[in-house]
Amino acid sequence: MTDETMAQDEERVHWLPMIAAISSISVVGIAIGLGMPLLSVILESRGHSASMIGLNTAVAGLASIAGAPLATPIATRLGVAWAMLIMIAAGALAFVGFHFAPAFWMWFPLRIVLHIALTVLFILSEFWISTSAPPQRRGLVLGIYATVLSLGFAAGPWLFSQIGSSGFLPFGVIIVLVTVAAIPVLAARKESPPIRPEGEETSGFLRYIWLVPTATAAVLVFGAVETGGFALFPVYGNRIGYSEADAALLLTMIGLGNVLLQIPIGMVSDRVGDRRYLLLACAAVGLIGTLVMPHLASNWRLMAGLLFVWGGVVAALYTVGLAHLGSQLSGHELASANAAFVLCYGVGMVLGPQAIGLGMDAFGPSGFGGALSLFFGAYILLAVGRLVLKAGRG
Repeated sequence: MTDETMAQDEERVHWLPMIAAISSISVVGIAIGLGMPLLSVILESRGHSASMIGLNTAVAGLASIAGAPLATPIATRLGVAWAMLIMIAAGALAFVGFHFAPAFWMWFPLRIVLHIALTVLFILSEFWISTSAPPQRRGLVLGIYATVLSLGFAAGPWLFSQIGSSGFLPFGVIIVLVTVAAIPVLAARKESPPIRPEGEETSGFLRYIWLVPTATAAVLVFGAVETGGFALFPVYGNRIGYSEADAALLLTMIGLGNVLLQIPIGMVSDRVGDRRYLLLACAAVGLIGTLVMPHLASNWRLMAGLLFVWGGVVAALYTVGLAHLGSQLSGHELASANAAFVLCYGVGMVLGPQAIGLGMDAFGPSGFGGALSLFFGAYILLAVGRLVLKAGRG
């Protein structure tokens, strides 16, 4: 094979495996968007308190943290495609189990199985996508992935509003969705990337958090801001004078920015020599937007415009962070780093709501922005420190 042929092959997008991974995980996203409110409504209808529903839901974050280290060993033994198919089947069975589980305690092991399966599925799909995308287009491809996944998550609640929570119907729809998700993975199974340990690299999962800290810290901050911000923004909006409907519409603007800005930002990241500068810029926009929010609160339209941009740029911490990860590592190392990446997202999911909730309890509405600012500020210090260190070595 000539150098020119090899270069052309590197630039070629491997469409079949990329479409398989994106479409399957996006259909799973619809199932999650449908399933999460469904489970909460069913528990409430059975007379369980909000705190117990919250406790059962919180198991999801812990299961995600526990499941992240399992992805690479499972895929190494079974192959990426077969591991994904098994996780799709395990998730489907867990979902159906909720319908048939009469006792509340049974929902805890089912949540654990479900979210371990989903965590492994997300890690392997992102690894597959990063591997299939040529380096020069990785940001664009991951922008498409983030956009389609966001649309899937948004479609789930809409579907739930149409079919309701009664009987077996919503569970049957979820079974159909996950079956559809398995089809493209099965079709592209022969093109799934191999994961082979290189040399002595068979463990040390957590070391990847420190190996590419600009990427893993970015997703931790995004997990904290997204989970905590979305959960507590309605409370913040109410305390600064917005109606429930107006606060909900502002949340919609954040989600809209997330959907529409990932592909353009991904394309920009493909033209940036060092994606850490773009990650730093995203965090700076996040910090500035957080500080400006209280001053625009009296004008709903300006607030909506700010949150549209803010939501899209902050979400790019995940997209660009994933692209930066893929540009630094490959093969087995990339798979393990993807697992560390998702682990950090899970840690952010745990830290964000706690920090923002404590901030609002201590300082009122200003505690919302204050807690968010701490996350962005800490990340900016890390990113600047890494860039200064690189310049010193250069």
